[in-house]
Amino acid sequence: MSQRSRFEYGLLGVLGVAVIGSTVAISGRPGDYSFFDPIIDVKRLVSERFVDVPDEQKLQNGAIQGMIETLGDQYTVYVPPSDKADFDKMLTGQYVGIGAQVGPGDGALVIITPLEDSPAYRAGLMAQDRILEIEGTATGGLTVEDCVRKLQGDPGTPVKILVERNGERTPYTIIRERIKTRSVKGFHRSDADPNTWEYMIDPVRSIAYVRLTQFTPGCAREFAAALESVGASQGKLKGLVIDLRSNPGGVLAEAEEIADLFLEEGVIVSTKGRAHKEEVTRAVKPGTLPNFPIVVLGNEGSASASEVLAGALTENNRAIMVGTRTFGKGSVQSVIPLPSPKGAELKMTEQGYYLPSGRSITRKDDSSQWGVDPTAGFYVSMTDDQTIAMLTVRREQEIIHGAADASGKGGAPRGDWSNPDWIIDTLKDPQLAAGVRAVRGYIEKKTWEPTGDAQAAKDQGSVEELRRLRLVQERISREQTRIARRVLALQGSTDAKDAGKDRDFWADDLDLTGGKIQVLDKDGKPVTTLDITGRNLERWLLDADVTKAAEAANATNAEAPKAAEAPASAPAAAPGGAK
Repeated sequence: MSQRSRFEYGLLGVLGVAVIGSTVAISGRPGDYSFFDPIIDVKRLVSERFVDVPDEQKLQNGAIQGMIETLGDQYTVYVPPSDKADFDKMLTGQYVGIGAQVGPGDGALVIITPLEDSPAYRAGLMAQDRILEIEGTATGGLTVEDCVRKLQGDPGTPVKILVERNGERTPYTIIRERIKTRSVKGFHRSDADPNTWEYMIDPVRSIAYVRLTQFTPGCAREFAAALESVGASQGKLKGLVIDLRSNPGGVLAEAEEIADLFLEEGVIVSTKGRAHKEEVTRAVKPGTLPNFPIVVLGNEGSASASEVLAGALTENNRAIMVGTRTFGKGSVQSVIPLPSPKGAELKMTEQGYYLPSGRSITRKDDSSQWGVDPTAGFYVSMTDDQTIAMLTVRREQEIIHGAADASGKGGAPRGDWSNPDWIIDTLKDPQLAAGVRAVRGYIEKKTWEPTGDAQAAKDQGSVEELRRLRLVQERISREQTRIARRVLALQGSTDAKDAGKDRDFWADDLDLTGGKIQVLDKDGKPVTTLDITGRNLERWLLDADVTKAAEAANATNAEAPKAAEAPASAPAAAPGGAK
């Protein structure tokens, strides 16, 4: 199996990339330098003659950003030295700090949860603790980002914080460490050790559940350890649900390694690009786990390496997919350190990757199919309310609670975590429920019985995308109408009000659905007749090169009630209305 070191990162965190140690240098051929002549000339003139002293760093960053933007690729980005730390944190899931998820609270920074085996956890910090001060500075006047920067620093250095819990204030001195966020999770933290997760979601039928939040370095080892904890290599595991929903990608080699755990042979993924020969990653038999039914959960937030893993397992007939169509990001970026300025990097699209069938998953403006589709009969969508309910429960399961006191108060909420039906109902997750039911059905009947929509998944994916685009289109249209009304209101002149009448073609409550429009040329000859199929016609005509015909405008004015006209001798209304 290929041990390529490619990493993925992106605008949604959806990139798949490789850290390349080489740097970029300008070719020595004289013709190459002529490209920079106009850039140098503009820089010199701006520096010498612009009315204000320009910011040299902003000029340089702007010139680089301008070149990159012309490529039309959202995944190719310039990373200046000032952004490198945040970039590396998102890329690898690693940073230096105390190891806690934090958020805004009522006048202070609040700990959402300490992370597993972190300095914050070992110091005894708990969920809902309020950090009042960091190094003597009150957090109430700082943004969350400012607080995070103060908590982070160099490994081995101390940070002093003042914590309030149940009205009592306690000072802490915590030694910063290098933190690696875990991307392999189960469905519930262990009651015995909150640093570990429970993976056996259906102990009665020996079905496990593993969620991958991102493909960070080393996550394949974590994934294998999770499966080993439920006896996968010993044949004890009878079914598995792999949750890749909203996983933006990460290290592509980690996705390849996880796919190889389940495949004895076959193509996992191939990559190729203009400056690279095609490279094919194939599964090998040594290390392959015993055969058991697998369901992959995916949605529109599953991208890049997630799509590689889902595509490799489904196209090699090793798993089925439940959920909705994935994002459709099939390009590989290389992170190239730049010699100047020191610490800068260029993340650039160099290759595309292709599923075992040879199909690219990349979504383009003219694509009717992209990403990885759920298996036929297993399309399961979720409403916004369902998603919010599921995420609310999931967030609660991720919190590390303190131990209960002598009276039994505190600690993690109790539940019937040995009852698989209770678990599925409690998690409020229709897609997970469909996945577990599918595995149960296969264990009992040795065949995949549909637990989702029977319509073709690729058709459903296109319908969902069309629905989202129409919703965006509708919102933009409403905003355009609102802006047009505000423009007329702010103009405030009689001419503007009269002009507005020309843009109001008929009464707003008039429904012309089922009617017709006849288009005539300038000589009055019929050109075409159009059927009116909805109520949005007037809104689109507002921005068209049309106006009311003279006779129609006159007819409208003639119908205006005479009582609306004030006599010439009428007194002006007093400010604020009639008195």
